[in-house]
Formats: sequence, C-alpha cells, structure tokens
Amino acid sequence: MKTKHLRLSAQILLAAGLTLQLASCVSTEREVSSSSTDPRSTYTPPPAGSRVRVSGKTVLNTVSATHSFSDPATRDNFILQLRGPRVLTAQAHLIVTSSTGDTLRHEVLPARALLSHTDIADPQSASVREQEIAILQGMNNFFADTHFMQPAIPPGTEQPAEVDAKTWSALREDPTTVGFDYPGAGGSERRMAYARKLRKTIVISQ
Repeated sequence: MKTKHLRLSAQILLAAGLTLQLASCVSTEREVSSSSTDPRSTYTPPPAGSRVRVSGKTVLNTVSATHSFSDPATRDNFILQLRGPRVLTAQAHLIVTSSTGDTLRHEVLPARALLSHTDIADPQSASVREQEIAILQGMNNFFADTHFMQPAIPPGTEQPAEVDAKTWSALREDPTTVGFDYPGAGGSERRMAYARKLRKTIVISQ
C-alpha cells in the first residue's frame, strides 16, 4: 500500500513538472516572437475577418535617427512613430530625446502632412493605396541629412512675429545651433532648433 502511494506521488510530481516545462516553453516562444519584431518594418493590415484589433494607439510604423541637436558633443534621438487604425488617418508622433533620455520635443502631426515631402503632384487625385505608400516613403526620408542645417538661423534671417526677441537672440547668437526642417499640419514648413542658453526647443513656422 505504501509502495502504491509512492508511485502515485511520483506520477503526480512528474506530470506537474511536465506542465510547468510546457508553460515555460510557451512563454519563451511568445517573448522571442515579440522581441524579434522590427519596429521600423512596414505595417501590414490584418486580413479581413481577423480578430486582431487596431486602435488609435496601434503603432503602424516607426523610423528613427540620431543627430547632434541639443549639444554639439552628443547625438540626440529623433523618432517618428505612426499610430492609428489606418496609415492615411493615423497620427505621426515626432519625438526628440537627448542622449540622457530627456524629452526635448513631442509633437503630433496628421499622417497626411507627410505627403508634402513626396513625389505625388496631386495627393487628392491619388488612390488611397498610393497615398499610404507615399506616407511610408515620406517617413523613410523624414530624417534625411538635408533636413538638418547649421546654423539654425542663417545671418540676415528676419525675426518671425511669433518668436520673441529674447528667444530669437539666443538662437541667432549661437552658430552651433542645429535646425531641423519638417512638414507641419496643412502643408506648412517648420524648423525646430534648441536654444541652449534657454534650455528649450523652439519651433519656427516658415
């Protein structure tokens, strides 16, 4: 009788061990799957009838670059992340962080703003698919080296009405200031620069 109890206990322990081992394998496979996803890969919509849900927080595509900005001795991180249920109606989050992790700028743009930096002559007449491809291509070129310039304020540039004299002076008097040009809402052009004297990011409409 004692021998039967020992055999039964051993079988129970063996089954429990196999169950834990199987659960561990499943967990590991899930972790590897999620960690191996490239955030810069092009988003592919789920097939019709799929149970995968997308929302305004869904990340469709991400591009990033590093460039000197707030400090000539370091390189800051520039990130453009497309979030939303569909490419054409999504929001593009432009995030700039310093080498130490401080957020220097977080701006939200409509995805359609990226169409102004594409080869589509008339976005309104282009198909939805053509516009979506153009937006993704615009993301790939968003942080091109030609969009950065130094100094941010070339000599002879007139002071914009929306920038106060103190801020303008801080930008203009620092020849090491780096400017970054990007499209704003409604097709407007904007330039971002970091005023080290004031320790803040300035955005100028052009």
